[in-house]
Amino acid sequence: MSQSRDSGSAPSGGGEELTDREYQVLEAVVRTYVETAEPAGSRTVARRHELGVSPATIRNTMSDLEAKGYLFHPHTSAGRIPTDTAYRLFVNRFVRPVPLSGSEQDQIAEELERLGGAGVERLVRRATRALGLLSQELGVAAAPRLDTATLERLDLVRLSSTKVLLVAEIQSGVVRTLYVDLNSEVPEDTLVALARVLNERLAGLTLAEIRESVSERLRNAATDPVADEILNIFVQSGTELFEPSGSSDESSIHLGHASVLASKPEFTSGERLKGLLKLTERRDLLAAVLGDRPHPGGGGLQITIGGENSHEELQDFTLVTAEYRLGSLKGVIGVIGPTRMPYEKVIAIVDYTSSMVNRILE
Repeated sequence: MSQSRDSGSAPSGGGEELTDREYQVLEAVVRTYVETAEPAGSRTVARRHELGVSPATIRNTMSDLEAKGYLFHPHTSAGRIPTDTAYRLFVNRFVRPVPLSGSEQDQIAEELERLGGAGVERLVRRATRALGLLSQELGVAAAPRLDTATLERLDLVRLSSTKVLLVAEIQSGVVRTLYVDLNSEVPEDTLVALARVLNERLAGLTLAEIRESVSERLRNAATDPVADEILNIFVQSGTELFEPSGSSDESSIHLGHASVLASKPEFTSGERLKGLLKLTERRDLLAAVLGDRPHPGGGGLQITIGGENSHEELQDFTLVTAEYRLGSLKGVIGVIGPTRMPYEKVIAIVDYTSSMVNRILE
């Protein structure tokens, strides 16, 4: 299991060197808040964690951590809540992904492997669902960016005397179709000959190469007026047929069920819940974020916490993602959740699921 993970953007605030006791108390506060969803008071921390010091000492240390930007008071509560900077330090210094249980691994494998040859899009949708169910966060994925995908085969299917279906099979199991209405009847032998010419001149090229040169490559390819009409329609519709529906396209975004997040304490207020629902509607934003998201070490985990996310709509959330690959193509899969999340568990689930997706695609 890969455990490479990026620290995301440099957090604002904090950054001062902490004492051993401050590290110890900070870890205890984060774990307490993650488990209880209640501001952590010194007595609660002392009771839940054997730190070997009195509640008064813990309270003083928490005050020092607040002054350094790692904790804050919510309203007038006596307890404290970790800041984004605290979560970042916690992830970098204390998080060790916990192994998934055999039943959890079986649940992920069963969800993914029963697909057979259903194709990458459906596999990614299933993986998104599995991630949400196991992590109790919002599963999210971006389909592979197809600009560098190659055209494997083109078929022309005669639907009626004047209707033809163009079927383009693209690398990774993606299929594009285009209906063509003709002004005159098209003979079957014309379709066979035209399909052969199209495959000879276009198969094996990337979608980007085809879009840039389709007119030139199909020049003088027609052998009769009907074939010429089909080719003209094909060239005019080439942009639509070979436009990459990759991570820059909001239609490529797959989301799990937001209801798993709506039940969390963070979203009991109307405004926070409204923000969550608004985020699920911003597929354009998620497409842009995931499409440009770097992953270390050729696909290792990337974790961005709260304010590390450059878009305001994501600054109450943590994103934990990994890449999956199919040859030269790559997509992104992971979860979105509140910054208060069980990081060890979530990291292990995302890591294992992305590894399974890669294994199936290979």
